[in-house]
Amino acid sequence: MMNDYARKTHMLKEKDKNLEGNDLREGMMAVISVKMSDVEFVGQTKDQLGSASARSTVDAIVTEKMQIFLEENPQTAQLLIKKSVQASKAREAARKARDDMRNGKKKSGSSILGGKLTPAQSKDFSRTELFVVEGNSAGGSAKQGRDSKIQAILPLRGKPLNPEKAGLAEVMKNEEYRMIVAAIGAGIGSEFEIEDSNYSKIIIMTDADTDGAHIQVLLLTFFYRYMKPLIDAGRVYIAQPPLYKITRKSGKLETVRYAYNDEQLQNYLKEFGKNYELQRYKGLGEMNPEQLWETTMNPETRTLLQVQIEDKAKAEKRISTLMGDKIDPRKRWIIDHVDFREIEE
Repeated sequence: MMNDYARKTHMLKEKDKNLEGNDLREGMMAVISVKMSDVEFVGQTKDQLGSASARSTVDAIVTEKMQIFLEENPQTAQLLIKKSVQASKAREAARKARDDMRNGKKKSGSSILGGKLTPAQSKDFSRTELFVVEGNSAGGSAKQGRDSKIQAILPLRGKPLNPEKAGLAEVMKNEEYRMIVAAIGAGIGSEFEIEDSNYSKIIIMTDADTDGAHIQVLLLTFFYRYMKPLIDAGRVYIAQPPLYKITRKSGKLETVRYAYNDEQLQNYLKEFGKNYELQRYKGLGEMNPEQLWETTMNPETRTLLQVQIEDKAKAEKRISTLMGDKIDPRKRWIIDHVDFREIEE
């Protein structure tokens, strides 16, 4: 129906391919209430209605009403078609990039990465890890301190754009996301195929401050929207760098402890008594390669947070509310859930 309208209004030319459903639905949401007695669900999770009668009825009603809406609102219709065409072009670019990587044509991926990716030596993808690192400084330390056999490093220079406010076309123009897509090598969005991924783990490693937390949220939103199978498979992680380094010297003996939270810090301070040196890490770049390896990257000693979705509906609502372009719902959520009296000045 949308393709028919686009061709009738000459927004799609004869040589153009039809728009796919994912292109048309990108960024669009609708809530439909259906009351019926013979309810059937798809799969054991029961998160999708599978009743044939419901689908045929909803399809017929939506098609009829949508045609009327498009005829009565040509400006909105043009915006919808234009957005869908952009999404289609971005999807085709993602598909081509994925196919090129699969067929061994890595020139396009290499040109996007421009030498920024430090790859792992191993070709055993079941063991390899990709560290997406905040900043070139920390990226340099990570490159020197890593296990070069299994760990790849991709430093991000700037802060990525908010993928929830941008469509796939805009995301594909963003240098940071383009590098991530090229490094993982499995496509993006509807063209993403997890079996083509170059890594068994994707590890987000940022500074332990508000900017680092913001970058984490942006990257998690990106993976949720455009590479969700990675999260579903438990292959996205968040590194846990220490907040403090506590050093006690007694003659030639030096004892070092790393604290990952304030409670752990207080326990170490009680253990050390008065004779200690305390360093607060403001960023990953303050650690030398050996310290970064020991505290954050060594598989034998590190702590990783695995990203999981326990409640799909709640996750979807949180991301759309907190990362979307509508201010009022986000403002209401903050007012309802944040107690500013507990925030230190």
